[in-house]
Amino acid sequence: MSTLTIAKGINNGLRRSMERDDKVILMGEDIGKLGGVFRVTDGLQKDFGEDRVIDTPLAESGIIGTAVGLALRGYRPVCEMQFDGFVYPAFDQIVSQVAKMRARSLGAVKLPIVIRIPVGGGIGAVEHHSESNEAYFAHTAGLRVVACANPEDAYWMIQQAIETDDPVVFYEPKRRYWDKGEVDEDGAPRLGLYDARVAREGEHVTLATYGPMVRVALEAAQAAAEEGKSIEVVDLRSLSPLDMDTLAASVEKTGRLVVTHEASTFLGMGAEVAAEITQRCFYHLEAPVLRVGGYNLPYPPSKLEEDFLPDLDRVLDGVDRALAY
Repeated sequence: MSTLTIAKGINNGLRRSMERDDKVILMGEDIGKLGGVFRVTDGLQKDFGEDRVIDTPLAESGIIGTAVGLALRGYRPVCEMQFDGFVYPAFDQIVSQVAKMRARSLGAVKLPIVIRIPVGGGIGAVEHHSESNEAYFAHTAGLRVVACANPEDAYWMIQQAIETDDPVVFYEPKRRYWDKGEVDEDGAPRLGLYDARVAREGEHVTLATYGPMVRVALEAAQAAAEEGKSIEVVDLRSLSPLDMDTLAASVEKTGRLVVTHEASTFLGMGAEVAAEITQRCFYHLEAPVLRVGGYNLPYPPSKLEEDFLPDLDRVLDGVDRALAY
C-alpha cells in the first residue's frame, strides 16, 4: 500500500497507462516542463519525452480538435483543461465532434479521448477558475462523465477511463488534490468505472454526492452521528451513466435522500437524481428528495465563495429537513 495525494494518484495512474500502451499521449497547456498548474503531470515529460507529453498552445478548441484526429489514427489522447472554466472554447468540439463521432459513423469509428478537468471552487481563484460545469457534459449523449474523490479512485479511475473506447470527461476535485489516502497500486480496482460507492453506511438518511463534496458529506455524517443520526453516504463517482441501482438500494433502506453538489441546484445533477429516485423509490420515500448546492448565481469573487459553496452546516440542515418529515 502507498500513501498518495489525489494529484499523485492521477500522476501515477497516467504513468501506468503510458507504460502499458505507447499510444497513450498527454496534451495540455503547461503540462510538460511545468507539470501542470497543479503539478498533476509532474515528471511525465522528462520520462516519456515531448512527443508523448505535449505542451500545447493556449487554444482549448485546438487541443480537442487535434485529439480527435489523433484518436482517429489509433492514439488514446488524454487532454487537460487547465481550469474548469477554460473548457468552453472547446465546447463545440466536445459536443459536436467528440460526443457524436461514434454514432455518426454507426459504430465504425471510436474516439477514446479522456478530457481531464479540475473542477470546483474553494481555492480562492478568480473568475473562470471555479466552475462546476458537469451537467453540460452529463446531458450530452455520447460522453461518459466521471468524478474521482479520493486517491484510490484517482489512481484507478484515470486508468479505466483511458482504456475506455468512448470519450470520457474526467473531473478532478481541485481543492482536494492534496488530500491523502491509501492506494494499493499493485492490486486491482475495487469498482467499475461507472459504479457508485457506499462510502459510509447508515440507517436514517442517504446523502448522495460526488467529487469535492464527498469529504464534506463524510464530515456531515460524522457530526450527525454524535447526535444519534445515522447517515449513509453514497459517492456517485459516475455522472453519466448514473448507477441508480446502488443509490436506489440505499434509499429503499433509509427512506430519505439528500443530494449535494457544488454546482447550482437549478438543473444540476441533483435534479436528475431526485427525479429518478422519486420515480423508482416512490413507495419507500418518507420525505421528498432534497437538494443542497451552490446558489443560482455566477460564481462569486473569492472573498464570498465560502458563503456560496455548500458547507457542513448547510448539508446538515438538509439532513435535518429530511428527517423532519
